[in-house]
Amino acid sequence: MRPQKVLDEEILTGLTKVFRAKGYEGASLKDLSDATGLKKASLYHRFPNGKQEMANAVLSHLDYWVTNNVFKTLLNEEITPQTRLKKGLAEIKRLYDDGNETCIFRALSMQAGVELFEEQIKNGMQEWIATFFNLGLALNFTKQEAEIMALQVLIEIQGSLIVCKGMGDIKIFETAVQQIENKYLNT
Repeated sequence: MRPQKVLDEEILTGLTKVFRAKGYEGASLKDLSDATGLKKASLYHRFPNGKQEMANAVLSHLDYWVTNNVFKTLLNEEITPQTRLKKGLAEIKRLYDDGNETCIFRALSMQAGVELFEEQIKNGMQEWIATFFNLGLALNFTKQEAEIMALQVLIEIQGSLIVCKGMGDIKIFETAVQQIENKYLNT
């Protein structure tokens, strides 16, 4: 028998793929079951509150990943702000598979999901803004400049993911990430 922790990771990865691809409303229990390799009864055993609990688990899992891989990198004062930015943007590219993956905020903010997950989505976006705001301050931006840039980062990342999906061109995301780096490093 496999260790439970590995199984949890596999289940969350499967659930994440379905919610990213189909959103909350579009994700059927069959889709979720197929993606995790669990029968519907086993899914309900693990997630007694059903699909909403599964989506909450995905949000928590991704929040943990982003905090540990993106935010901690961007806020790591042991390395220069320039290096933090480059490493943090590399982690963002990894999070979104270089533009191939949809943002979970977008996927869960459609239809009924917006009401169910509004607080988590809002908090998550505020964390993104606060982290990039602090990075801006570390790069000697004024508070106003850092605030404007931080919000713009969120807009550019999220917007580029939507546009690259719609256009079928991941280079749009790559370009947006590069432009963020250029703006922060003034190059």
